[in-house]
Amino acid sequence: MSTRQRFAVLVALVGISGFSQGMLLPLISVLLESEGISSTLNGLHATALYIGILIISPFLEPPLRKYGYKPMILAGGALVFSSIFFFTIWESIWFWFILRLLVGVGDNILHFGTQTWITTTTPEFKRGRSIAIYGLSFGLGFTVGPLMTPLVEINPALPFIASSLLCVIVWSFMFWVKNELPESDGDVQVTTTNTTKRFQDAMKYAWIALLAPFTYGFLETTLHSNFPVYAMRLGHDVSTISYIIPFFAAGSIISQIPLGILSDRIGRPIVLKSVLLGGSITFIGATFIEQSVIGLIISFAIAGMLVGSLYSLGVSYMTDLLPNTLLPAGNILCGVMFSFGSIAGPLLGGGFIDYLPQFSFFYVIVLFIILIFILMTVHSFIARRPST
Repeated sequence: MSTRQRFAVLVALVGISGFSQGMLLPLISVLLESEGISSTLNGLHATALYIGILIISPFLEPPLRKYGYKPMILAGGALVFSSIFFFTIWESIWFWFILRLLVGVGDNILHFGTQTWITTTTPEFKRGRSIAIYGLSFGLGFTVGPLMTPLVEINPALPFIASSLLCVIVWSFMFWVKNELPESDGDVQVTTTNTTKRFQDAMKYAWIALLAPFTYGFLETTLHSNFPVYAMRLGHDVSTISYIIPFFAAGSIISQIPLGILSDRIGRPIVLKSVLLGGSITFIGATFIEQSVIGLIISFAIAGMLVGSLYSLGVSYMTDLLPNTLLPAGNILCGVMFSFGSIAGPLLGGGFIDYLPQFSFFYVIVLFIILIFILMTVHSFIARRPST
């Protein structure tokens, strides 16, 4: 299999990962809301997937260096589709919590393998474009995923069965890909000590880039798990909500590659600060039109065109800042920061809806984005100052 064909398989796999995540977040939120579960507990439940990502993250680098990319990706994909299928076995809030956690473990294994393989084999001059295509595939999956929600009206098990079957089909193409090992930094054996040192070095040099995946995680889970609850309380029906949410990912699909190419030309920091500023303005506007379905669709689409590329831009920026030997650690940290943001999002969003119902839900998003924008602006200002 050629390098281009391998890239296509890896991109398709991350698209299926996006599809499963995009389906699970609003689907489970709607099902729990219909059972009378509070929005705070609903938001807490949504964090299970990202807790799974955090649990497995410290253990990913040693097996990757020992066995290579292909076994890691196959194991992660198998865990994802089997866990999704088991949602049909037993309807229990805590059983579903465990399954969401296992989906998070599998997704992180799969993402780590595919993302590290792409970042370590892509030339610098087209890094932004390649990672943007990677992000675009995830965004396409996320766009289609929520459209599965109305299928629960036919049969509650139908969305889970359809998603798991689709995962199996795409996952099977990985068997034709030739395995490779990541670049070695000279360590004979990957130990806990040198793995921790790599994490520390990656964080030291690329922490500013990691704020982008952190922010994207916050936005993704807040919009997909908290917004359906808030929208239902505004009076929007489930079917309408399932068609509003995908416009965020759809917006990112439009701009993902152009923003990646632009970041290759003018620099990642400039593009990151620009999209953060534009995203905050867009969500401020959404507070005035949240009763309008058309207004929400437009707001979600514009916001997606701006901040929907934060993850891929952050990965590209991280790759710029680190040598190849630290990229596995850097990619793990991207997933970790994404998870922290994804856990913070539903908890803060759910609490905001419960305890500050008089304010628009979008205010919590605006405040968060502005905080990250300020941090990146201050970092750029300090970085430009001449050393004395």
